[in-house]
Amino acid sequence: MVTIHRSHLVIPSETTPSTTLSLSHCDQIKLPNHGSQLYLYTNTPSTTLHSSLFTLSTSLSKTLTHFYPFAGRLTWIQGGRFQLLCNAKGALLLEATCDHHLDFDSLGDFVPSPVFELLAPKIDYDVPLEDVPLLVVQLTRFPCGSLTLGLALCRALLDGTAVMCFLNSWARLARGESLDSSLMPLLDRSLLDSRKLNKPPRFEHPEFFPPPLLKSDVAQHTNVPPELATAILKITKGQVEILKKKACDFGDGLGPHRPYTSFEVISGHLWRCVCKVRYVATNGVQVQPTRLTTLVNCRNRLSPPLPKAYFGNATFPTVTQTCSFDDIMHMPLSYAVGKVREAIEKVSDGYVRSALDYIANLDDMNLFRDMLYNKSAGKGQFRGDPNIYVVGWTNFSFYESDFGWGKPVCMLPGTINSEGKAFLMDNASGDAFIVATCLQASQVDTFKKLFYDGIEKPSSKL
Repeated sequence: MVTIHRSHLVIPSETTPSTTLSLSHCDQIKLPNHGSQLYLYTNTPSTTLHSSLFTLSTSLSKTLTHFYPFAGRLTWIQGGRFQLLCNAKGALLLEATCDHHLDFDSLGDFVPSPVFELLAPKIDYDVPLEDVPLLVVQLTRFPCGSLTLGLALCRALLDGTAVMCFLNSWARLARGESLDSSLMPLLDRSLLDSRKLNKPPRFEHPEFFPPPLLKSDVAQHTNVPPELATAILKITKGQVEILKKKACDFGDGLGPHRPYTSFEVISGHLWRCVCKVRYVATNGVQVQPTRLTTLVNCRNRLSPPLPKAYFGNATFPTVTQTCSFDDIMHMPLSYAVGKVREAIEKVSDGYVRSALDYIANLDDMNLFRDMLYNKSAGKGQFRGDPNIYVVGWTNFSFYESDFGWGKPVCMLPGTINSEGKAFLMDNASGDAFIVATCLQASQVDTFKKLFYDGIEKPSSKL
């Protein structure tokens, strides 16, 4: 079991501006809850938990001086929108131990257990929004001396790129190094406001429309949500090349105008596998509509590009064309992969500006978020989810997060509790990818078999 021994409120080490910051339209479409990450350190020195915590606490305090919005709180304003109170209330740091004996070699086939889920901080949302910390950190030591660092980060405040900048800065300060100007965050959120408010959008934005629902009569008439489970799989770069070759085989020898990316082919392959297992579970509904959603980092897609130091959300959702199970399952792999590419490529400067205007014209952000994240679809009768939502955490320097204990040997999402949600990440050695996917527990074994169908199954070690 995991035991929380103490909690510490960490405030900036120096006086920070006391002000109210407006959030961008991109921030406003996010939920005010937290996403989580879990870092595992096995090469830690034989230091006590207290000394490790002291290093984290003092370096976090210094980091919050520069990233002071993380020490603030959100508050509601008119129309269901947020604003950020920079009031130096601080981040929360938890000190914990776990009596579970961690066997890292077994994590390749690891299915998150109740113990695993306790390693990520739990947030109390039963208090006013103004009392919810935007950053909660949990440091947990195991009997073998390994450490896990669990982070809960408010989604409305930052995206993966901003998280990476924050972590790199924090780790450098923890190692006793200084921050250069390239790591100083740019806190001006007005760069992602629409240029002219109340200007109608120039594009249709299906990413903001309700997703398809499951048609199966079996799923529609049960009030009990199914048990969910997470599959964590490894796919080597050699196996990705096999998928790329399959995706480029159009029969005419021409192939795509540029090679498919690893993200595109893994996402397309993942979509096909998930459709196949759901097809069986829904008694063979071939005409079932389905779509894939992902996030696109728009920093370099805008004109002019956002500065590299921009600290906030700059990822926008994009969706594929709505397809059918039959199309995804029986057309060549290039069909699903091509749909993923089309969804990503359409996100241009003009498309983002149009999306910003779309968001600016919304009257009720709470209603919009409820629709966007499909929270009401299952109320009263569980309909299931025929779609897939893929988050890309590749090409980030998360494995450089050395707080003085060495680099992490594994990084995973702290929790994945939404059916059809998947994360695609690099592994520590850089020679493979980790795919973590949440599905109905009864579908996981079949999914794993389908995922490796046609490619050699790798060793289990991450």
